Amino acid sequence: MQEQENNSSPTGFNRRDFISNAASFSALMALMGGVPLHAEVATNAPAGAPSTGYSTVSAPLNFGVIGCGPWGREVLQTLALLPNAPVVAVCDSYEPMLRRATAAAPKAQSFTDYRQLLASKDVQGVVVATPTHLHREIVEAALAAGKHVYCEAPLANTAEDARAIARAAKAAVKVNFQAGLQMRSDPQRHFLLPFIRSGAAGTNVMARSQWHKKESWRRPASNPERELAVNWRLNSATSLGLIGENVIHQLDMIRWLANTKPVAVSGWGSILGWKDGRDVADTIQAVFEFPDGFNYSADASLANSFDSSYEILYGTFSAVMMRVTVEDGSKAWLFKEVDSPLLGWEVYARKEQFYKETGIALIANASKLPPAPKPGEPRPPQPTPLQHSLANFISNSGIVGKGIEDFIANYGADDLDGMREYITGPTITSSRRSAAGWQEGLEATLAVIQANDAIRKGHGHRVVFEKGSLEL
Repeated sequence: MQEQENNSSPTGFNRRDFISNAASFSALMALMGGVPLHAEVATNAPAGAPSTGYSTVSAPLNFGVIGCGPWGREVLQTLALLPNAPVVAVCDSYEPMLRRATAAAPKAQSFTDYRQLLASKDVQGVVVATPTHLHREIVEAALAAGKHVYCEAPLANTAEDARAIARAAKAAVKVNFQAGLQMRSDPQRHFLLPFIRSGAAGTNVMARSQWHKKESWRRPASNPERELAVNWRLNSATSLGLIGENVIHQLDMIRWLANTKPVAVSGWGSILGWKDGRDVADTIQAVFEFPDGFNYSADASLANSFDSSYEILYGTFSAVMMRVTVEDGSKAWLFKEVDSPLLGWEVYARKEQFYKETGIALIANASKLPPAPKPGEPRPPQPTPLQHSLANFISNSGIVGKGIEDFIANYGADDLDGMREYITGPTITSSRRSAAGWQEGLEATLAVIQANDAIRKGHGHRVVFEKGSLEL
C-alpha cells in the first residue's frame, strides 16, 4: 500500500485509538477460548538506539525514498527507528510533500526528479513508495542504476507492468529486490508457519479475512490537477482498489501459510458509503478458490470500521486468528476444537493472564522470558511488520552485495550466469532473511489484478486463473 489516510472518521472519532487497545482485544479472545500464539523478539539494540524492541546488526545501507506521501513518510519514520538505515536522499515531484519529508529526514538531499536521486553515488538502496501505477518506470531505472530496490505492493496496476518489473528484478543479478509484502518478514508469521504446515491445526478447511476502516480515501488538493493525482486510488485507471492496496497482504499471507495457490476468484464490489464521483468500490468481497476445495473469502470496506482487520485460518482441529495491533504488534490466537488432540506443548507453555481468564502462550524459550505484562500495565512499543520488512531488506542487500564482491574476486565479473547461480545458490540463500522477492510479489500482484477484474464486473463474476496467468 502506498498511500495511507489519517485514522480519523468524518465525525472526529479516531478508530485507531479504539482498535489499538490490544489488552481489551486480548481479553475478548481469552473469553472466547483463544490461546495466544506469539514469538518473542530479541531486544539487543545498541546503546542510544530507540526503544522499539527490535535491533539488527546488519551493515548500514544508505537509503533513498522515492514518493513522500503519507506512506512514504511512514517509511521514513520506520527507517529512523533502525540503527543502520540512514536516509541520504528523498524524492517527490510535489514540493509540499517533499518539504514534509525533509522534516522527517533533515540530513537527506531532496530531489523532485527520481533520476537525479538515482544518479547519486551515496544512495545504495531505494524504497519506491509512489502510487502503484508509477512503479514500473522508477523500479526499472533503479535496478539499471545498480540500486537495491524495495518496491511497495502491489508491484503495479497492470499485468504488463508487473511482469516487466519482475523481469527486470530477475535479470538484475547484482542487486537485491524485495516486494513490500511485509508479513513475509514478520517473525510472528514465521513462528506460525511450521505449526500450520505440520498439520497441528488439522486439515485446512477454509480461510477468511477482513479489512474495515471508516474513511473516504479522498484527500484534499489545491487544484483539480493535483486532486486527480493525489486521489489516484479512487480512479479505476490507476488503482486496484481495496483488493490491491490492502487485501493483497492478507491474500499473500493465507496462500503462504497454507502453501497453496489460487485457481479462481469470484468478486463483488459496490460504492455504498462514499458516492462522490469515484469509480472504485468502497466495499468489496472476493472468494478465492484453491485446489482440494479450500476457499478463502476476503471482505474490505471504507464504509464501516467495525471489527477492524484480521485473518483466520480454519482447520479441522483448530482455528488460528492473526491480527496486528499498535500495542502488541503481530499476534495470533488458537481456538481448539473439543476433539482436537493434545499437542504436548500445552503442559509446558507460558501462561498469560487476560481479564479473568488465563491463556496459554506458545513461545520459544518461554522459561527465559520476563513475566508478561498484566492488563493495564504499560507495554513497550512493538516492532511493526514494516520495520521487520525493511530490516530484512537491509540485511539481504548486504548479503547480496558481499556475495557479488566475493564472486568477482574469485571468478571475475564477466560470468553473469555463474554469478546468478552463486547468488541464488545455497551459500547465499541460507544466509538471507525472510522476505518477498520478485516472484512472490508478481504472483500476489497478478492474483489481485484478476480479482479486481472480477470485483469490477461484480455479481459474483468468476475469473479462472489460466495456466501461467500467475507466472512470469
